[in-house]
Amino acid sequence: MKRLEQKFRELKKEGAKALITFITAGDPDLDATCDLVETLVAAGADVVELGVPFSDPLADGPTIQAASGRALAQGVTLKKIIATVAKIRLRTDIPLVLMSYYNPLFSYGLEEFVADAATAGVDGVIVPDLPLEESYLLRSLADGKIAVVPLAAPTTPDARLAKIVASGSGFLYYVTVTGITGTRTSLPLELTSTLDRVRKIADKLPLAAGFGISTPEQARVIGKHSDAIIVGSALVEIIATHGAADSGRKKLFDFVGSLRQALDA
Repeated sequence: MKRLEQKFRELKKEGAKALITFITAGDPDLDATCDLVETLVAAGADVVELGVPFSDPLADGPTIQAASGRALAQGVTLKKIIATVAKIRLRTDIPLVLMSYYNPLFSYGLEEFVADAATAGVDGVIVPDLPLEESYLLRSLADGKIAVVPLAAPTTPDARLAKIVASGSGFLYYVTVTGITGTRTSLPLELTSTLDRVRKIADKLPLAAGFGISTPEQARVIGKHSDAIIVGSALVEIIATHGAADSGRKKLFDFVGSLRQALDA
């Protein structure tokens, strides 16, 4: 958790924007996940989200659904992912955030999950299907150990947004579009003004915008109106198409590097 807070403090001091990258843990396998995280770090990522594969990923589009299916077919579990985080920690100090649906956490046991995740080096968790009203137990167990990153969407009223931010930690994950994850050729025209409004309300936490961002130009524009951008499906597609060997990691490195350049421009 401290790594996450420190990273955002450093970036704010430098006047820089955070590049948060998402990959599905265990796709194509857990050893490759370690290598892929290292590639993301080398290319300029500031935070890495590791998706916990789940059989019913209601917020995810076909790309991440397929990656989850491939990982599950190999027997990837939350316990194995946490063990993989401990291996990643031997190679990099980058903030690591798990993105998991609630069922795997509940099945694991919330208290045990928080303890094991914090010990392994997890900095935060995002739970897209856990509403504010039902998140108290996880937030209380995680307090001071790992961040419980809140989510908000274009349909979130201002009053509710303020409550979500007040209860959250790490950063605010703002879903840029209504719908599921996936690359998009265009984003809503009103998104920049919406982000400006959300930023005023959500001033307690860094504002990270995700869902649909898939080009350097989109990263540049949205980065001007947020503290961070989140890119996932575009990276998962590269891994699915090119694999995690040298050539695939080179494709990943080049694409993430182009996002980094756009944010820094």
